[in-house]
Amino acid sequence: MSLRNRVTLIGRTGKEVEIHTFESRAKRASLSLATSDYYINQNGEKVEETQWHNLVAFGKVIDILEKYVPKGKEIAVEGKIMYRNYEDKDGIKRQITEIRIEEILLLSN
Repeated sequence: MSLRNRVTLIGRTGKEVEIHTFESRAKRASLSLATSDYYINQNGEKVEETQWHNLVAFGKVIDILEKYVPKGKEIAVEGKIMYRNYEDKDGIKRQITEIRIEEILLLSN
């Protein structure tokens, strides 16, 4: 049995899908996903904790995102954690964590 890089998330999209088309005509989609969890604090109050995830997609998944996934849509995604390094406009090296979508399931109307 091998270990694999696999992530499953269920949440709501936080922005409209952004599509970038490269010179080669290949496309890359990006969007954010909010996942929420709840816990009870020491005062017995229910507290919601939201995490934001950067999602990216390539290939046929982009067609689904473009047609059926507006801001606020509840979706389930399965994919891989990817790390990308870049240099910002001030020349500072940065790292970003993204989830590369391999499977998507539309959950809400």
